[in-house]
Amino acid sequence: MTDHYDTKETRDPAEREADLLSRLPAILRKAMQAPAYAERLRGVDPVSITSRAALAQLPVLRKSELPALHKAAPPFGGFVATPSGAFARLFTSPGPIFEPETAHADPWRGARALFAAGFRPGDIALNTFSYHLTPGGFIMDSSARALGCAVIPAGPGNTEQQFELIETYRPNGYSGTPDFLKILVDAAIAADRDISSIKRALVSGAAFPPSLQKEIKSHGIEAYQAFGTADLGMVAFETPAHEGMVVNEDLILEIVKPGTGDPVAAGDVGEIVVTSLDPDHPWIRLALGDLTASLPGTSPCGRSNLRIKGWMGRADQTTKVKGMFVRPEQIAEIAKRHPALGRLRLVVGRAEETDVMTLRAECAAPDATLQNELTATLRAVTKLGGAVELVRAGSLPNDGKVIADER
Repeated sequence: MTDHYDTKETRDPAEREADLLSRLPAILRKAMQAPAYAERLRGVDPVSITSRAALAQLPVLRKSELPALHKAAPPFGGFVATPSGAFARLFTSPGPIFEPETAHADPWRGARALFAAGFRPGDIALNTFSYHLTPGGFIMDSSARALGCAVIPAGPGNTEQQFELIETYRPNGYSGTPDFLKILVDAAIAADRDISSIKRALVSGAAFPPSLQKEIKSHGIEAYQAFGTADLGMVAFETPAHEGMVVNEDLILEIVKPGTGDPVAAGDVGEIVVTSLDPDHPWIRLALGDLTASLPGTSPCGRSNLRIKGWMGRADQTTKVKGMFVRPEQIAEIAKRHPALGRLRLVVGRAEETDVMTLRAECAAPDATLQNELTATLRAVTKLGGAVELVRAGSLPNDGKVIADER
């Protein structure tokens, strides 16, 4: 049995770099057929962009800008030349941000990540990412099917029905958040249900600290992490070497100083910027707001692409809670709906290996009615449950921070 998805994963790094950069001018020409890219890249000659140094001179497009840009020029802010009806599926993510799914096989580039995690053709995968409006469920679903796996489109929640499916179909793989995997394992133990067929997992969308990794492994499940986004699909993934994450093929990944487009020195922490080489939906220097650092050398697993340390925090205040982005703009919307409040701060933490969030709100006269109303607004705006803590006026720091990720 081969250890790699294909020979592209083990080619000489110089060969890969030459291939990516030789394809870049054609991708730029395709991107510039879209009005927003044509404006942003005005005066750029695609033929001249054949090196990382030249690419670094192009403007960065920040993911945090996309909600406003999409609202101003729906549905995709003018960054997509392909007609919407030519795509396979059309999604939305919190922000809102709108994403199309291209019609070709493995549109989110996830088959490699699943292969590295031990999934093989003929396997059965229990996919617990959400299929409702957002692309998460379809990212893993289409990737597993491209690999040759059968998929149980379970989505999150309803553990009783999940147990019935697991005991009937006996899936050997799991994809979803690490939090829900723990919920599934704990609930199975409590209910004396058999989920022992699951031997491997590809998890993403939430923190997977060493303590939870150890716990999941103690139940006989070998879990691998992946870093992906709703815009790009799978960006990087863990391999059997368990030494950082290998960047996916057909992507040009840069690490830049936060707030700029300037590449950092090798090994320094910076913001992830990705250029994709998909002609149907190219991204040119999309800054994700996520921090990472490169690792030296190549992976002991034999994959020769750039390695990153994985997710190391946010370059901006946008963060992920239970696999869903929470943005400063959403906290501003809560404040708008409750104008009598003072400063707001959403504090994100962990409790019993699960993401939790608490909205701290300054108010003149705390009462239960206000707390209940604010709790409902928090859920309505973020689509996530959270606690509300009313604090005295002037007690929150005047530092401009509205989201504090303390995980």
